[in-house]
Amino acid sequence: MGLLSEPLQIDCVMGVTGGIRPTPRNLAHMADQIPGGAEGPNNWGVIGIGRDQWRLVAAAAALGGNVRVGLEDNFYLPTGEMARSNGDLIAKARQMVGDVGRRPASVAEARELLGAPRRVSA
Repeated sequence: MGLLSEPLQIDCVMGVTGGIRPTPRNLAHMADQIPGGAEGPNNWGVIGIGRDQWRLVAAAAALGGNVRVGLEDNFYLPTGEMARSNGDLIAKARQMVGDVGRRPASVAEARELLGAPRRVSA
């Protein structure tokens, strides 16, 4: 139909009631179905809802995908401790991305990857 043009940003939302089971294997399968494959021209990532979020973050980071975390999806750190803020969740996700040998994107890089407009300083 020509409504979409590449590169696409595809997010796999997993852990929602009635959705696909939130497992690393299912995430890998979904990433392989992305046009061009998991390592193709399109950006992909995972948004894990609930307690399975951290397994999905680890899997996406290892598979080359992007991750998104926040209190709107999950309240707890992998230890079971309740996060005090989004910052706690982001710090853990950032650590996990680094642990698999990847470098987290800066805010400016993330905006560019997503095609978001640059912020203008006041």
